[in-house]
Formats: sequence, C-alpha cells, structure tokens
Amino acid sequence: MTTPLTGLAAAAQPNARVLILGSMPGAASLAQQQYYAHPRNAFWPLMAQLAGVALTLPYPDRVAALNNSSIALWDVIASCQRSGSLDSAIRDEQPNDFSAFFAAQPKLVAIAFNGAKAWHSFKRYVVPQQILPAGVTLLTLPSTSPAHAALSFNEKLAQWQQLSAFLSD
Repeated sequence: MTTPLTGLAAAAQPNARVLILGSMPGAASLAQQQYYAHPRNAFWPLMAQLAGVALTLPYPDRVAALNNSSIALWDVIASCQRSGSLDSAIRDEQPNDFSAFFAAQPKLVAIAFNGAKAWHSFKRYVVPQQILPAGVTLLTLPSTSPAHAALSFNEKLAQWQQLSAFLSD
C-alpha cells in the first residue's frame, strides 16, 4: 500500500462569497504545493477572465488576488490513495472538515465544483451531514483539468461565468 496523499490547506478569507472545490490536487499541484499548478490546467486562465487575476503574478499573489475577489479555494478530499493525477484513480478518500470551514465563512453564497468528481464526493460525504450554509447555491462546472478536453477553453469559460453573479453583493 502506498502512503496516503494529503491535500492542500484551504486558501480562504472570511469574506469569501464563492468557494471553488476541486476533488484532490494532482501530482504537479501536490509537488509544488499550489492549487492548479499543472501548466495546461485552465483554472488560472479562467480566473484571469472572471476575476482579473493576472497570470504573471507569483502564486501567492494570485491566491491573494482571488481571495480579494471573494473567492476561496479548497478540495473536497483531505486525503486519499492515488497513482498519478486522474480523479478516476482516487481510492480510500477522506473528506475535509466542512463544518469548521462553513462556520468560518459567514458570507458564503455559492459553492462551485471544479468537475464531476468534486461534486460526487461532496454529495457523498458532506451533503448527508446537512451542514450546508442556508441558501447557498451549488454549481457543478466543467473540470479545468487538461484531462477534460471534451470542451474548449471558451466553452468552459461560458459555463464558469456563472460565478460572476455571486461575486458582488
């Protein structure tokens, strides 16, 4: 048996209105300890379009810019077994502690799932505990992973633009 993989800490401020949840960071992200570190992942280019996050900024500054735009990042899965980076290879997943996270996010109005695996894991581990903030909107969006090539960048952007409605009061 391999050593369990451990995900990244939440990148959030208490003013977050939108939480973007992935499933579990891929190998490049875990190696660099950065969300969406794979160079072909569309996440940061999407955030450049949606939240004005400059792609040329160093990673900590991109995260800060995202947080300043009221967007938090995290993953549904805290730890798992996985060979490679594909969601389909995830085994023995353990969810993150969403009760504590939600308690610290009083302004949260939407949770966006970066791909189907994030949504399915959330539905399996979090929804049954009935700890969702009241009135929060759940959005399943197409994965930004380079493995999800069924949609073009512009097609993904068109769906991800749903987040814009939740970013201002």
